Amino acid sequence: MSPPLPNVQHLASAAPAARFAAYAFVSPGKSMRSILFAALGAALLCGPASAASRFVQDPYPSTYRALASGPVLIQHATVLTGTGERLDDADVLLRDGKVAAVGRALEAPADARRIDGTGKWVTPGIIDVHSHLGVYPSPGVSAHSDGNEMTAPVTPNVWAEHSIWPQDPGFGTALAGGITSLQILPGSANLIGGRGVTLKNVASTTYQGMKFPGAPWGLKMACGENPKRVYGEKGGPATRMGNVAGYRAAFIDAAEYLQKNAPKKKTEKKRHWWSKGGDNDSSGDAGGKRDLKLDTLAGAINGDIRVHIHCYRADEMATMLDLSKEFGFHIAAFHHGVEAYKLADRLAQENVCGALWADWWGFKMEAFDGIQENIAMVDRPANSCAIVHSDSEEGIQRLNQEAAKVIANASRSGTEIAPERAIRWLTSNAAKALGIEKQTGALEPGKMGDVVVWNGNPFSSYALAEQVYIDGAQVYDRHNRALQPVSDFMLGQEVAR
Repeated sequence: MSPPLPNVQHLASAAPAARFAAYAFVSPGKSMRSILFAALGAALLCGPASAASRFVQDPYPSTYRALASGPVLIQHATVLTGTGERLDDADVLLRDGKVAAVGRALEAPADARRIDGTGKWVTPGIIDVHSHLGVYPSPGVSAHSDGNEMTAPVTPNVWAEHSIWPQDPGFGTALAGGITSLQILPGSANLIGGRGVTLKNVASTTYQGMKFPGAPWGLKMACGENPKRVYGEKGGPATRMGNVAGYRAAFIDAAEYLQKNAPKKKTEKKRHWWSKGGDNDSSGDAGGKRDLKLDTLAGAINGDIRVHIHCYRADEMATMLDLSKEFGFHIAAFHHGVEAYKLADRLAQENVCGALWADWWGFKMEAFDGIQENIAMVDRPANSCAIVHSDSEEGIQRLNQEAAKVIANASRSGTEIAPERAIRWLTSNAAKALGIEKQTGALEPGKMGDVVVWNGNPFSSYALAEQVYIDGAQVYDRHNRALQPVSDFMLGQEVAR
């Protein structure tokens, strides 16, 4: 007789290890594999401390330092806070790199720089959760094509940050569109494409100088046509069922790796490849040789690496949601998701974001059933997390107008969406998907001073970002060439004059 299914609603809020342990018994009968999964769950739940952090230690740490800046007071503007609130004739005070206050008739230090915001709109800095800037930089030549490691279908060992070229002119043009933070992802050729990284959009010689302090990595995965097209004649997968088998095999290996490297008791000898001998390290060499692929997948299972999945069709998204329960990881966001509207309620219930295009559809079979109301429908349920993303070096320059198209399409279908709600698609919802919502994404006291001053309503066809601030420092001014960053690559070229 088959064992009963676990209580999904209860497990949704459980720790990853608990979810994984419960789902180990879903399939009928007992096997060595199911026994191993049960042992894994017990080891992770009963160990003296979480082993998660050891799989996500960073040997390439952020060296980002915010620019020095004095206090700034933006006055008499229309303010969209990113939390669903609109304030008219309001002020925003930036001090010590943070948002210090938002409201009307704010007081400011005597040395504050005062900006007249009359007729202007102020928003949090825009965040793009899906970009390939730096890994597919401009100019687009084969020598710069570093975003897809198309040598095997499962490559969680590669990190997008190791391909980033900080001199990509696209970073500067994105800044002119109000982009203050962005996630750089590997491409979608592979079932599991590798780690993504979140950057602050600042000029730097190295990517470490752009790396968002404390932001978790992302894990890029891909459904559907791309992996089977790339690998169908290279040993597979050649089908969608082959895709799913590939994901499962990879996470089974990661589960075994976690079990082997579960922390041991403090009394045992402390030595291992990953550590300096902390109290909760595994003893001896039970874990075996370090595996960079399994480090990443273990980090995803433990919740320290956020899973982002390129997936178009609703049925495949549903399969991936079930896969995430089978192995105990959480999906931060489905990307592209042209059929996300078909399961908008489930995405909201399971706290999964939809990072979507405004109106792309029909360019391949799995994109055929996209609709222009997609984002508006994903945004409708309670607890929803709709996001406008770019996946484009051009679209990232005007994400505000991509969002404006969503508003217009929704209006034509009878749904009116206010600017104070729509701005969340570009700010607080995006920050949530990246795991940086405590640091940025909204104009709230204590959060990073990432701010855009627009010449008017940001959802107008005529909208332009006039000033951009990152951590309280002005990094862009449309009317001051000295504050319009130019990459080394562009220096001396006609377009830069």
